[in-house]
Amino acid sequence: MTNKYISGDFDDFLREEGILEEVEAAAIKKVLAFKIANLMEKQKISKTEMANRMNTSRAALNRILDPDNNSITLATMDKAAKSVGAHLRLSLDIDEPVAVDAPDK
Repeated sequence: MTNKYISGDFDDFLREEGILEEVEAAAIKKVLAFKIANLMEKQKISKTEMANRMNTSRAALNRILDPDNNSITLATMDKAAKSVGAHLRLSLDIDEPVAVDAPDK
């Protein structure tokens, strides 16, 4: 019995399982939560102070810092980043060229 994933990469496996996008999104959220918590620690910002800076509750901040909570919006993550003096940057990369129809006029 041969394993079809031995010579492939992990992304191929996740794609075939239909969970690549979900896993990537979860990984991005974990990294963002870690970076914000790290910046808070370096700047000695308490959770109470951070919540005040964001004009939100500590419970909401705990959801932002929870690496397993994927329901946080980009606007909220941007607000958290700005509250520690950082900028949230996004990029859109195209893996393969895609034909796009021109919009109707």
